[in-house]
Order: sequence, then C-alpha cells, then structure tokens
Amino acid sequence: MRLNGVFLKTMFFSITRAQLVRLAALFSLLLSVSICSYAQVIDRSINEIKEESIDRVKRGAYPLGGLDQGDLEAAFAKITTRDPDDWAHGFGLVADKYMTLAANAKTKEEAGANYKRAWRLYYFGQFPVPNSPGKIVSYDKAVNAYIKYLNTQEIPTEVVKIPFEGKFITGYLRFPKNAKGPVPMILAINGLDSRKETVAESYAQILNQGVGFLAIDGPGTGQAPIKVDNKADRMFTAAIDYLYKHPKVDNKRIIAFGVSFGAHWSAKLAITERDRLLGAVAQSPAVDVTFSEAVISSKVNGNKEYLFDYIPATIYVYEGAKTVDDLYRLVPEMSLKKQGLLGKPTAPMLVVAGAKDTQTPIQDAELLLRSGDIPKEAWINPRGGHLGRESTGWIDPVIFTKVIIPWELRLIEQSRSKTN
Repeated sequence: MRLNGVFLKTMFFSITRAQLVRLAALFSLLLSVSICSYAQVIDRSINEIKEESIDRVKRGAYPLGGLDQGDLEAAFAKITTRDPDDWAHGFGLVADKYMTLAANAKTKEEAGANYKRAWRLYYFGQFPVPNSPGKIVSYDKAVNAYIKYLNTQEIPTEVVKIPFEGKFITGYLRFPKNAKGPVPMILAINGLDSRKETVAESYAQILNQGVGFLAIDGPGTGQAPIKVDNKADRMFTAAIDYLYKHPKVDNKRIIAFGVSFGAHWSAKLAITERDRLLGAVAQSPAVDVTFSEAVISSKVNGNKEYLFDYIPATIYVYEGAKTVDDLYRLVPEMSLKKQGLLGKPTAPMLVVAGAKDTQTPIQDAELLLRSGDIPKEAWINPRGGHLGRESTGWIDPVIFTKVIIPWELRLIEQSRSKTN
C-alpha cells in the first residue's frame, strides 16, 4: 500500500480520530501479512552451529555421538559460511585423511577404526540431508566408508537389494555369528536425518543376543526408493515380505523399530502389519499432533533441539514439497488419526518419549498409548526431550542399550515361552 505525501496529508485532515485508529489497525494487519509472506525460517548462524556442535560433541549428544572433538574443530576451521557445500567440503577434508590411513593400515582392526571415523565425518558432512552437490558427494562417500568398515568386522553384513516398484530397497542384513535355526529379526528404520548406517551401528550389539536385523532407510532418506507420503509404508510391507520368506529368518518373531520419523512408520506398521509382527518400538512417534499446522509453524519459527535446517530437511523428504507452504498442504495427510488407523488393533508396542520433546509433542505418544486393543508399554522421561534424551545421562546410546533392546529381547523370550 503506497501513499504519497500529498495524499497522505489530505487524507489525515479529512478523517475522524476513530477512522484514523481503524486505518492504523488495517495498515498494521497488511504489514504483518506482508512480513509473514516473506518471512524466512529462523535458524542458527554458522557460528552458533559451531558452538552448539562443540558443546554436543563433548557430551556425546546427537547428532555428534562418536565424533572426535579434534576432528570437529579441524573441519570447522575450514568452514566459514552456512553454504551446504562449504559444510560438506570442510568435513570431507578431514574424513579423506582417515580413508587414506585406513587404506594403508597394517591390520584389519586399524583399518576398521579409520573407516568408521571417516564414515561419521562424511555423514556429518551431509547432515541433515544431501540437498546440495557437495552434500550428495559426502553422503555417497559416507556409504562407501561404512561398507568398507563393515568388511573389516568379524560378523558379516549382506547389502541386500529388495525389488520394489521397478527400483530397490537397499538394506544391511546381519545375522548372529554361527546362528543355528531361524533367527528373530529387527526391522530397523531411521529418522529424518539419521540413516540405515546409524541404526545398523546401534543394533550391532543385539547380534550377540542371538537376534539379527535388517536396517533400511525410511522414505525420503538415504537410498530409499520413494519419498514421504501417507502411503509410503508400502515400502516396509515389501521389506517384511522379504524377511517373511527368508530361510534364515524366524518369521514369527519380527519386531519393527523406528526412531523419530521412523517411529511414525513403526507405529503405523504395528497396526497395518500386526498379524506379521511380534511387536513394535516407536521412539518419539509422530501420530497426529505433530502433523498439525500449529506444530509446523512452531518449527518454522525455530527449534533449538534440532541442530540446524529442520525445515529444509523436512521439505527434502516429502514427495512434492519445495516450499514451506507445501508442508502445510502435505504434512497433515500423514496423521494416523486422519487416516482412520487409531483405535484399530495393534501388535504389542513399546512407546519411548520425552515429556519436553519440542519436535514430536508428548501428546502423540499419549494418544498412541490410549489407542488400540491391547495394553502397551511406555518409557516416558519427564525431563527428556526428543527421543526421551537428556543432555547428559539418558543420551541416545544409553536409552537404546538400557531400554529398547532389553524390551525387544524380553518380548522375544516371552513369545518362546508361550510356544513351549
């Protein structure tokens, strides 16, 4: 609304005080609409990202778990902007050094340690998603480094390609060493910015308990053949089909695990695949409230739990999304309530959540717990944020080792007792 000086002066002399107040209110409204239309997503600056990352790596907090502070600082010395390729380049330089050390290592153990270190650096170099040329390269190098690391391990890993709609679902399939007879399995699903490599690394510890796993990338992430929409769970149905027919898999004891966005899928599978799943673990499941306009808006206005680029990462994984406006259109369709699934029978479930979660509101975990036909188990941290984590103490690996895996092992053992 443009007013030249002459018209503005004449107008103000010809209106009443009440009219002037209404005009001022109208002008304020138009100005606010204009500002909202062109507002940018609020996020950390590059210096704030560096400062927060150093703090998190000291605590072993997500997504810096397993990274070395010296490596982080070396990469940050090369990064001066928020440009995604600048970010990828900085971490790539440090990771490349470890790839060289691994290639020249004298022992398999030494090679494995260096490949693993390189993988973590390349992975962080593509964080949160590979949405630029440099980050795409970093992601590809991360996968390559991780496979090289796996090849140094005593327990073998098979990189499987499951046919799916003219493409493939790529996954890491691992069985316990010298396993005899059908093996119980975990179908492990990553979150928005984690990858199948991340959950595969977490589940390596279950192999010594006589349980195997298949780790795959959730829709829109990693090497997944499709992006996110409200029917993308068909990808997991294909993965369960694969496990169900595998001669080494105990198809009566398949558990679906999902972390963060992956917990939306595991929660949905507990309903849609209840007849083929022994159980499901949903760690901070997005069920209904998370997909509301109010929660989307809260994330556009900044989310300090997430390191950086939450909204760009979300846009990246959704089918047909290019802008924030697209998210307001697409995200609500993901609600399990809107899809008519809540209240239907479910497989046994463990729901893990934090009462102070700002990414997936605790109301969604509560809604899931109140739905269905059988009692569910829950681990709710009253001081926990996303995934139930705290800044120290109950960090991701601790929750995984002390809460999630014991529940899965107990469920498997109980099922065996019932059949004996």
